[in-house]
Amino acid sequence: MEKEQKVEGERAAAAAAATQRWVIGVGFWVQGFRLFPWLGVNFFLKDAMGVPSSSLQILQASATLPMVAKPLLGLLSDAVPIRGCRRLPYVAIGALLQAVSWLGIALWPSLSLPVLTIFLLLSNFGASICEVANDAIVAEAGKQATSSSGGQLQSFACMFGASAGALGNLLGGIALSYFSPKLMFLFFAIVLVLQFFTTVAIPESSLKLPKATTNTSVISSIRKQTKELSYALCMPEIFWSVIWFSVSYAAIPFLLGTMFFYQTEVLRLDSSIIGLSKVFGQVALLAWSMAYNKCFKTTSARKVLSALQFITAVVMLSDVLFVQGVYRKVGISDSLYTIVFSGLLEGLMFFKVLPFSVLIASLCPSGCEGSVMAFVMSALALSIIISGYLGVALAEFMGVSGDDFSALPVCLLIEAACTMLPLFCSSWIKERKGKEKKEE
Repeated sequence: MEKEQKVEGERAAAAAAATQRWVIGVGFWVQGFRLFPWLGVNFFLKDAMGVPSSSLQILQASATLPMVAKPLLGLLSDAVPIRGCRRLPYVAIGALLQAVSWLGIALWPSLSLPVLTIFLLLSNFGASICEVANDAIVAEAGKQATSSSGGQLQSFACMFGASAGALGNLLGGIALSYFSPKLMFLFFAIVLVLQFFTTVAIPESSLKLPKATTNTSVISSIRKQTKELSYALCMPEIFWSVIWFSVSYAAIPFLLGTMFFYQTEVLRLDSSIIGLSKVFGQVALLAWSMAYNKCFKTTSARKVLSALQFITAVVMLSDVLFVQGVYRKVGISDSLYTIVFSGLLEGLMFFKVLPFSVLIASLCPSGCEGSVMAFVMSALALSIIISGYLGVALAEFMGVSGDDFSALPVCLLIEAACTMLPLFCSSWIKERKGKEKKEE
């Protein structure tokens, strides 16, 4: 009898694990595939709407503002269940909002820049809801795994997101050569509609996640989650690690929009080259996810994060030689460099997310995983927004514009130098061997 119960328990656990991986895989794949329409957005803004480089980068950064609301969404997801479920209903709502926004962009006649901005904000708001719920599922399911498999779900999610991003950029680069960006937006809206119906069809009980408490009011639940979030963020291990992680992005005046205009307007690179560049970055991110899970999972998070920060700065220094034509003189074409090194740089900017997510998930107190991971992703979004604004300010101060890129090498040197600064405070990344239990 005991053996039968044990076998049944193992079967139920295996079924729940399979369902968890299906839900996590679909959720992260669709969010990774968002790069498909966003590649079209860049060219749509530049070619169809005539937006200058500084305005393009400001719009790109500003469109991510809804991501800053992730802590609030995390609190809602943790404390306010919908029909007794805390995760999948939020994924479904986020997918539906995204579908509405991309349908609006694709079908709206005579689309103006303000209307486009509103739709992009709505899209990212829906994406932030999905990401908060998906991150919470990964954190909660990961805690149920054995210690020997710790971090595997994070790696699994990252691999699915990276593979979808690679496919999205590859198809996007090809699609831009044959179709209008609006058809790309329509196609992605259909993908989101399919995600919505798929998510609705899956009962959350099959995931075997911690159940929501039903004997407390919404207000008291939110207060409880807010208190637990405050407790978690005040833990030195989490507080200082999040500060360093945020500074490692916010301190960089990232010149993404400026480099996009330099590659397309000065070098006259085709959209397929830009797409292949982003594909290479996503493939590199996928390879890193696999390598981290196999080789670096047990390595000190401080060492891994510091090494990634240093490598990012080195690649940025390489961009200085690129814009000065050094690589062209030694036989490396602009197209090849853009595909490999520019793509690698975009991927490197997100390499740190995986080891940092594993670190925070291991430190996070039980019961507020969604809120803490949402806060971390919110801090990342805000840091990227600040980085984008700093990049625009640096380019404007140095006189870099769509017609004059003479000061771009100096800007890239400043960008690389700022990337090195967080290395001097890497001691802020805190770790501990065993997680202390929270006192009631």
